[in-house]
Amino acid sequence: MNAEVLRLLLAVSLIAMYVLAMLYLRRRRLGLGAYLFWGLFALSLPALGPFLVILTRPGGPHRPAGSVGGKA
Repeated sequence: MNAEVLRLLLAVSLIAMYVLAMLYLRRRRLGLGAYLFWGLFALSLPALGPFLVILTRPGGPHRPAGSVGGKA
């Protein structure tokens, strides 16, 4: 697989997730403002996920191979 195919698959999956979220929101009783808020939230969440992982820094730092007891 080359980069163009992977980009296409990513774009299709993001669009599919957004469409599913909109179809779900259509079945809910929401005002226009709430519908727009949740729609924009659903649209922005996949794009923000990698940045949130980087900002929150889950777990500890990875130690290099061969280090024992935290000493390099």
